[in-house]
Amino acid sequence: MSLVEVKVPDIGDFSDVPVIELFVKVGDTIKVDDAIATLESDKATMDVPSSAAGVIKEVKVALGDRVGEGKVLIVCRRPGSQDRHHRALRHPWRRVPECRLHPLQGPAARGRGDG
Repeated sequence: MSLVEVKVPDIGDFSDVPVIELFVKVGDTIKVDDAIATLESDKATMDVPSSAAGVIKEVKVALGDRVGEGKVLIVCRRPGSQDRHHRALRHPWRRVPECRLHPLQGPAARGRGDG
């Protein structure tokens, strides 16, 4: 399973700013640039966009948490990434490799005991 962490990007000279709004929850599907959370400093309010697309597996922050650059906000599974077991259950016919028959060569093809 391909998981990716989405972190707080460079937010300038601000560190330790509170999360005042969360726009996502576990199970949501997000796209790149979708807003994840709103942060508020004494000078500005800013939405944090997602740097990845996928299904949210974990939300690592809560309302009121204080965050800074590099803090993990969410963990998501990239679209199309599934573990092998899950793929096998969805597509069981893909588990069997293609079988190719080759003509026999040598003595076995001519038969035994030509005598």
